[in-house]
Amino acid sequence: QVQLVESGGGLVQAGGSLRLSCAASGRSLETYSLAWFRQATGKEREFVACISWDGARTSYADAVMGRATISRDNAKNTVLLQMNSLKPEDTAVYYCAKSRTAGAMDYRAIEDYDYWGQGTQVTVSS
Repeated sequence: QVQLVESGGGLVQAGGSLRLSCAASGRSLETYSLAWFRQATGKEREFVACISWDGARTSYADAVMGRATISRDNAKNTVLLQMNSLKPEDTAVYYCAKSRTAGAMDYRAIEDYDYWGQGTQVTVSS
């Protein structure tokens, strides 16, 4: 079993920054890709960013390209999401997720991930 716990969300003004963190326990995730998704109220969950097992490759949704940076620390079993220049439309619950397949990369569908955290709320005020 894998447990993922997100933290770092909060209320921030437009133009501000947040760093989200996801800590994993239960097993090592170093052979799996990790991703961040988000879900705004009344909308479907959407892909934000993913990172390969070794951190060498990253991929971003167009909506956050240039404003988000995903990183990971396999020694600490954590994945981070740095969000800059936040906009009100970034308001959502942010979830981290583990890829279903080891070595997978650039999978953007919810079905490609099998373990999810409980989410952390990010609210951006205008």
